[in-house]
Amino acid sequence: MAYKFTEENTKREIESGRPVVVDFWAEWCGPCKAIAPIVEQLATEYEGRVLIGKFDVDEGDDTPIEYGVRNIPTLLFFKGGQLVDRQVGTISHDDLKAKIDALL
Repeated sequence: MAYKFTEENTKREIESGRPVVVDFWAEWCGPCKAIAPIVEQLATEYEGRVLIGKFDVDEGDDTPIEYGVRNIPTLLFFKGGQLVDRQVGTISHDDLKAKIDALL
């Protein structure tokens, strides 16, 4: 199951040093809903190796602004506490899996 990122925990999880993928999304966003099952499946598949989760942009502004999220869905990829990749818009299962594998 995908982790729930919030204003309170996102920075702490990113700074933990482990690989992290944050999916910035909203309930009303059609493309976000389209990739949701892929994100959920990969969160389960990579559990214990990569923290994969979702940040609902309707529940906080500061974190999306801090990381320059202007469109959703946006997926940010962190390694060692540093932003190393960004995906704006939808993505296929195989392409997302490849990006996650690159974090390991």
